[in-house]
Amino acid sequence: MKILVLNGSPTPNGNTVALVNAFKEGAESKGHDVNVVNVAHKNIKGCMACNFCKNAGNGTCAQKDDMQEIYPLIQDADMIVFASPIYYFIMSAQLESVIHRFYAITSPKKAKYSALLLSSYSSNVYSGAMAQYKDMIGYMGMTDKGIITADNSTNKTPEKLAEARALGESL
Repeated sequence: MKILVLNGSPTPNGNTVALVNAFKEGAESKGHDVNVVNVAHKNIKGCMACNFCKNAGNGTCAQKDDMQEIYPLIQDADMIVFASPIYYFIMSAQLESVIHRFYAITSPKKAKYSALLLSSYSSNVYSGAMAQYKDMIGYMGMTDKGIITADNSTNKTPEKLAEARALGESL
Protein backbone atom coordinates (compact mmCIF):
# COMPACT_ATOMS: atom_id res chain seq x y z
CA MET A 1 0.00 0.00 0.00
CA LYS A 2 1.18 3.53 -0.76
CA ILE A 3 0.88 5.69 2.33
CA LEU A 4 1.23 9.48 2.26
CA VAL A 5 1.93 11.18 5.58
CA LEU A 6 1.21 14.91 5.58
CA ASN A 7 3.29 16.20 8.49
CA GLY A 8 2.19 19.64 9.64
CA SER A 9 4.88 20.15 12.26
CA PRO A 10 7.46 22.89 11.68
CA THR A 11 9.71 21.35 14.38
CA PRO A 12 12.24 18.97 12.75
CA ASN A 13 12.83 16.78 15.81
CA GLY A 14 9.63 17.42 17.71
CA ASN A 15 6.95 15.24 19.20
CA THR A 16 4.87 14.95 16.03
CA VAL A 17 7.90 13.83 14.02
CA ALA A 18 8.59 11.15 16.63
CA LEU A 19 5.06 9.77 16.12
CA VAL A 20 5.44 9.97 12.34
CA ASN A 21 8.78 8.16 12.38
CA ALA A 22 7.45 5.38 14.61
CA PHE A 23 4.35 4.95 12.41
CA LYS A 24 6.52 4.90 9.29
CA GLU A 25 8.86 2.31 10.79
CA GLY A 26 5.92 0.04 11.61
CA ALA A 27 4.26 0.41 8.20
CA GLU A 28 7.50 -0.13 6.29
CA SER A 29 8.23 -3.26 8.34
CA LYS A 30 5.07 -4.73 6.78
CA GLY A 31 6.13 -3.80 3.24
CA HIS A 32 4.18 -0.59 2.79
CA ASP A 33 5.64 2.33 0.83
CA VAL A 34 5.54 5.39 3.12
CA ASN A 35 6.17 8.90 1.81
CA VAL A 36 6.39 11.65 4.46
CA VAL A 37 5.93 15.21 3.25
CA ASN A 38 6.78 17.95 5.72
CA VAL A 39 4.17 20.45 4.58
CA ALA A 40 5.27 22.97 7.21
CA HIS A 41 8.41 23.61 5.19
CA LYS A 42 6.60 24.04 1.89
CA ASN A 43 5.28 27.21 0.31
CA ILE A 44 1.56 26.44 0.35
CA LYS A 45 -1.02 29.16 0.54
CA GLY A 46 -4.61 28.77 1.68
CA CYS A 47 -7.53 28.38 -0.69
CA MET A 48 -8.56 31.67 -2.30
CA ALA A 49 -12.16 30.53 -2.98
CA CYS A 50 -11.77 31.62 -6.60
CA ASN A 51 -13.46 28.41 -7.82
CA PHE A 52 -11.09 28.14 -10.78
CA CYS A 53 -10.71 24.46 -9.87
CA LYS A 54 -14.46 23.87 -10.14
CA ASN A 55 -14.83 25.72 -13.43
CA ALA A 56 -12.12 26.36 -16.04
CA GLY A 57 -9.47 24.48 -14.04
CA ASN A 58 -11.27 21.12 -14.15
CA GLY A 59 -9.88 20.07 -10.77
CA THR A 60 -6.62 21.97 -10.93
CA CYS A 61 -5.88 24.84 -8.59
CA ALA A 62 -5.16 28.32 -9.96
CA GLN A 63 -2.35 28.77 -7.45
CA LYS A 64 1.03 27.48 -8.58
CA ASP A 65 2.88 26.90 -5.34
CA ASP A 66 4.35 23.79 -3.66
CA MET A 67 0.91 22.21 -3.45
CA GLN A 68 1.43 21.24 -7.09
CA GLU A 69 4.07 18.74 -5.85
CA ILE A 70 1.63 17.27 -3.34
CA TYR A 71 -1.48 16.83 -5.51
CA PRO A 72 -0.02 13.86 -7.45
CA LEU A 73 1.08 12.23 -4.19
CA ILE A 74 -2.44 12.60 -2.78
CA GLN A 75 -3.97 11.14 -5.94
CA ASP A 76 -1.57 8.17 -5.93
CA ALA A 77 -1.92 7.28 -2.23
CA ASP A 78 -3.96 4.36 -0.91
CA MET A 79 -3.87 5.90 2.57
CA ILE A 80 -3.37 9.43 3.88
CA VAL A 81 -2.09 10.12 7.39
CA PHE A 82 -2.57 13.58 8.82
CA ALA A 83 0.04 14.42 11.47
CA SER A 84 0.03 17.64 13.42
CA PRO A 85 0.96 19.34 16.63
CA ILE A 86 -1.95 20.98 18.39
CA TYR A 87 -0.97 24.48 19.40
CA TYR A 88 -4.42 25.85 20.04
CA PHE A 89 -7.16 23.25 19.61
CA ILE A 90 -6.82 22.63 15.85
CA MET A 91 -4.25 21.24 13.45
CA SER A 92 -1.30 23.43 12.55
CA ALA A 93 -1.86 26.32 10.15
CA GLN A 94 0.56 24.72 7.70
CA LEU A 95 -1.45 21.49 7.55
CA GLU A 96 -4.73 23.42 7.45
CA SER A 97 -3.56 25.15 4.26
CA VAL A 98 -3.01 21.76 2.63
CA ILE A 99 -6.37 20.47 3.83
CA HIS A 100 -8.16 23.53 2.46
CA ARG A 101 -6.50 22.99 -0.90
CA PHE A 102 -8.06 19.50 -1.14
CA TYR A 103 -11.06 21.54 -2.34
CA ALA A 104 -9.59 21.56 -5.85
CA ILE A 105 -9.67 17.77 -6.12
CA THR A 106 -12.70 17.22 -3.83
CA SER A 107 -11.45 13.75 -2.79
CA PRO A 108 -8.36 11.65 -3.38
CA LYS A 109 -8.82 9.22 -6.29
CA LYS A 110 -7.50 6.06 -4.62
CA ALA A 111 -7.19 6.67 -0.88
CA LYS A 112 -9.56 4.45 1.05
CA TYR A 113 -7.89 4.72 4.45
CA SER A 114 -6.63 7.43 6.77
CA ALA A 115 -5.13 7.96 10.21
CA LEU A 116 -4.49 10.89 12.51
CA LEU A 117 -1.41 11.54 14.65
CA LEU A 118 -1.62 14.47 17.08
CA SER A 119 0.77 15.79 19.71
CA SER A 120 0.47 18.61 22.19
CA TYR A 121 1.85 19.70 25.53
CA SER A 122 -1.68 19.80 26.94
CA SER A 123 -4.25 17.06 27.31
CA ASN A 124 -7.89 17.45 26.33
CA VAL A 125 -7.15 19.78 23.40
CA TYR A 126 -7.75 17.31 20.58
CA SER A 127 -11.53 17.35 20.12
CA GLY A 128 -11.61 20.11 17.47
CA ALA A 129 -8.98 18.47 15.28
CA MET A 130 -10.53 15.03 15.74
CA ALA A 131 -14.01 16.28 14.80
CA GLN A 132 -12.65 17.98 11.69
CA TYR A 133 -10.74 14.83 10.72
CA LYS A 134 -13.77 12.56 11.16
CA ASP A 135 -16.03 14.87 9.15
CA MET A 136 -13.39 15.29 6.45
CA ILE A 137 -12.67 11.60 5.92
CA GLY A 138 -16.39 10.81 6.03
CA TYR A 139 -16.94 13.33 3.24
CA MET A 140 -14.05 11.86 1.25
CA GLY A 141 -15.22 8.28 1.79
CA MET A 142 -12.12 7.12 3.67
CA THR A 143 -12.07 4.69 6.59
CA ASP A 144 -10.21 5.65 9.75
CA LYS A 145 -7.49 3.18 10.74
CA GLY A 146 -6.57 4.93 13.97
CA ILE A 147 -6.11 8.12 15.94
CA ILE A 148 -3.14 8.57 18.23
CA THR A 149 -2.74 11.49 20.60
CA ALA A 150 0.24 12.29 22.79
CA ASP A 151 0.56 15.00 25.41
CA ASN A 152 3.32 16.27 27.65
CA SER A 153 3.16 13.17 29.86
CA THR A 154 3.41 10.75 26.91
CA ASN A 155 5.28 12.58 24.13
CA LYS A 156 8.22 10.48 22.91
CA THR A 157 7.70 7.81 25.56
CA PRO A 158 8.52 4.24 24.56
CA GLU A 159 4.87 3.29 25.11
CA LYS A 160 3.49 6.03 22.86
CA LEU A 161 6.04 5.36 20.12
CA ALA A 162 5.19 1.66 20.34
CA GLU A 163 1.52 2.57 19.87
CA ALA A 164 2.35 4.55 16.71
CA ARG A 165 4.60 1.74 15.46
CA ALA A 166 1.83 -0.80 16.10
CA LEU A 167 -0.64 1.30 14.10
CA GLY A 168 1.75 1.18 11.14
CA GLU A 169 2.24 -2.56 11.58
CA SER A 170 -1.51 -3.19 11.71
CA LEU A 171 -2.10 -2.06 8.16
